Amino acid sequence: MTRFRTDKSLEHAERIMLVSVLLSDSYTGSNESRERQFQAACAEAAELVRATGGDLVCTETAKRDKAHTALFVGTGKAEELADLVAQNQIELVVFNHELSPTQERNLEKVLQCRVLDRVGLILAIFAQRAQSQEGKLQVELAQLSHLSSRLVRGYKHLQSQKGGIGLKGPGETQLETDRRLIQTKITQLRRQLEQVKKQRETRRKARLSGSLKTFAIVGYTNAGKSTLFNRLSKADVLAKDQLFATLDTTARRLYLSPEASVILTDTVGFVQDLPHKLVSAFSATLEETALADVLLHIVDAADPELERKIQDVNDVLAEIKADKIPQMIVYNKIDLLPEAEQNSGSLKTVGFSVAKNNVGETVAVRVSAVSGAGLDDLRAAMIEWA
Repeated sequence: MTRFRTDKSLEHAERIMLVSVLLSDSYTGSNESRERQFQAACAEAAELVRATGGDLVCTETAKRDKAHTALFVGTGKAEELADLVAQNQIELVVFNHELSPTQERNLEKVLQCRVLDRVGLILAIFAQRAQSQEGKLQVELAQLSHLSSRLVRGYKHLQSQKGGIGLKGPGETQLETDRRLIQTKITQLRRQLEQVKKQRETRRKARLSGSLKTFAIVGYTNAGKSTLFNRLSKADVLAKDQLFATLDTTARRLYLSPEASVILTDTVGFVQDLPHKLVSAFSATLEETALADVLLHIVDAADPELERKIQDVNDVLAEIKADKIPQMIVYNKIDLLPEAEQNSGSLKTVGFSVAKNNVGETVAVRVSAVSGAGLDDLRAAMIEWA
């Protein structure tokens, strides 16, 4: 049974089915609210699948009180999915949930094709997007850690690859050997990451030697963070209309005025229910956020789910202990709002009065990173923080 590899996570030609299940404890609120949140999560999952470059052939949804222990979706639904897999020549089924190793293995037996859970999907995207040495090391470490919990009897032996362990399931006679191989590789990667971390710490200290304030751009993926970073810093960071277009951290010195300059950093975006193990795996990258003086929290002003996404970002910030850092909310993409709303009070800018302490007051500005509208207001606000 083929597994995604560390060097290439998903083949672009793969025919993919996406499965999402609404569990009774998935969301809070009224039935209408829960359904709306579920549909938004399904749409986001579809974007994640498309971000891999795969061919999303069909999507399936289901409702259950709780996840089935062995098959997550239950026997009847699994058999129904198996029929759809055969009819549509599906090569990969993605579940928008975190599956246990047993559930994943059982589903692959029933569906007769590869199965990837939400963690594996996000890791697949990360593997495609990582550009820096640190990013690639973090992705490979996270992939191997995820795989190690899925080494069970009944799989084929790990495929040997030059330059890294091939991610194919091991066979029974090789199980312990393959576990040791993966553990050895994990240890090597952690040592390499520690070296990279020390080098990055040295560079960070050099940047901060002039006592410049550091502003970290954070926000939900695809909120326009890299576009805004490029607009402000005149850099050339990859900015695309897709989820997780940016994975690596970039830092630039930003001259706000003849008297004021700051360090501006851009990093990976967040998503709903970002698996804890991914937050842990990318702690080195996210550390740039946790050590910032001010957070520029970028929000897509035209997104109907913006309030939920703001909370999702704040949840991750709390997990990396960055929730006490002063935030400035930047409502981006106002050019996509209906003209009547672009200058309305629906997203009124809060005053720029700031308490100079560890918490500080939240300020909000409305901008368009594409048109440049509101950027002077943003720079003025940043000068007050600097």
